[in-house]
Amino acid sequence: MNIFTKFFKYCQTCYDELAHKVTWPTRKELTGSAVLVLTASLIIALVVFAMDLTFEQIMSLVYPSAVK
Repeated sequence: MNIFTKFFKYCQTCYDELAHKVTWPTRKELTGSAVLVLTASLIIALVVFAMDLTFEQIMSLVYPSAVK
């Protein structure tokens, strides 16, 4: 088998697996997962923001001359 035959066989196998063997999520499952990821991202962003504000306040007490 030459390299082109091997490559064609590989592409054919990949297509067969994606088209016939993979279980794709439904629209409802995909939407639910997307909402979960967006919610978790928002919560994490808010926690990091709160931590930043807290540390800024602590540092302004430790280094009062460095306040903006």
